[in-house]
Amino acid sequence: MMDSTNNTIPSCVKTIHLIAVCGTAMGALACMLKDLGYRVTGSDNAVYPPMSTFLGEKGIALFNGYDGAHLEYQPDLVVVGNAVGKDNPEARRMRELGLCYCSMPQALNHFVARGKKPILISGTHGKTTTSSIAAWVAETAGLDPTFFIGGILKNFNSNYKLGKGDTIIIEGDEYDTAYFDKGPKFLHYDPAIAILTGIEFDHADIYRDIDHVTQSFEMLVNRMAKDSLLIAYDDNDIVDRLVEKAPCRVARYGEKVQSPWRIGSCDIEPPFTHFEVMHEGRSYGRLKTRLVGHHNLCNLLAVIAASHNLGIAPDRVQAALDSFESVKRRQEVRGVKNGVTVMDDFAHHPTAVRETLRAVRPFYNGRVIAVFEPRTHASMRDVFQDVYPNAFDEADIICIRKPPLLSKIPEGQRFSSEKLVADLVGKGKDAFFFDDTDSIVDFVAQTARAKDLVLVMSNGGFDGIHGKILEAIK
Repeated sequence: MMDSTNNTIPSCVKTIHLIAVCGTAMGALACMLKDLGYRVTGSDNAVYPPMSTFLGEKGIALFNGYDGAHLEYQPDLVVVGNAVGKDNPEARRMRELGLCYCSMPQALNHFVARGKKPILISGTHGKTTTSSIAAWVAETAGLDPTFFIGGILKNFNSNYKLGKGDTIIIEGDEYDTAYFDKGPKFLHYDPAIAILTGIEFDHADIYRDIDHVTQSFEMLVNRMAKDSLLIAYDDNDIVDRLVEKAPCRVARYGEKVQSPWRIGSCDIEPPFTHFEVMHEGRSYGRLKTRLVGHHNLCNLLAVIAASHNLGIAPDRVQAALDSFESVKRRQEVRGVKNGVTVMDDFAHHPTAVRETLRAVRPFYNGRVIAVFEPRTHASMRDVFQDVYPNAFDEADIICIRKPPLLSKIPEGQRFSSEKLVADLVGKGKDAFFFDDTDSIVDFVAQTARAKDLVLVMSNGGFDGIHGKILEAIK
């Protein structure tokens, strides 16, 4: 029995197996590899629709559960997802057989990004939306880009595309890479252009504190090539410190007068926001978008700066904005019943919750009913316990669910939904605690009235609450 640590990609590959294939990113990679002509198999601990159906329709053979026997056909390469530990039965068997293996970003870099100009979107917030806008602008401008993004783009009904152009747009995740590589995923790419949307503390399960987070982004900035371009948000102290020592070209964006790219005058005329873009003190153009909120204008501004560098004219940017259908689970209206709008959003970090509420407020005449489920590793810890109460200022009624996976967090570090509600009530807010999802559904169905917006915020499925609320509204 052979024990190997063969973390390499062989020169000749025909068969590839992916461990933990049903994650959004791993599933997209599996499909890309299949489209490129490789024989692809995959396994996961929970193989179920829609991902199982999606992969099955692609002709990818799926194994339900992890078993070393799945590797007995000895694939040329094994791609190991970051949800896989070293003691996973397939990871153990992979090493025993001496199979070549790599991480998801290593595979993406080797099989897809090689020979292309990478545009990397990084930062604590806004990566998926910014990446999606960049992909659609490049597509509309005729660049035929490749992209790999952590959300489903409605314009493509996909989170990936293999284009024939020389541009690849990658959402750069700061989460760790694999059990054998604890560094952030984005360090595997060599961007020609990188967008940095801002840096805050997040991912409390892998980062100790904000300094630990900053170290990862510092490594990203410091390794950029001299002729590459870093497009960095101008209202973040940590970003300010990092770009001072950047070895590459830097362009700042935001609202500061000294920034080469900034937002000028802005007018909200639902469903549009009209805004002026200033470049080097001159008007780049006056544009309009259906995306809402200041944070999304900043995301757009970053894409405009990148597009300008790629030679894309302002009229092509506006044409893309006119037809951009946004991203699933980002301020996505799931339905309207008796005048009540139910919206889904991925917000979970307190900054994202605050900015999302600020964004939607001007577009609805009724009350905003915020429904929040803390379920990320960071939001279920008490690290943001004293920050969340200030994130809900723009909501009229607030429903907070008990974290569904709280047992995963050590007892002394757990977030308290009851305390959050008490703090909100102390601030004069109409806030309510709920043990389960069905209780929220009943409450919202009885409380909501015409013109109200029910904004559901969670990074999970939330027990299908959106459909349940729409069905329960009388």
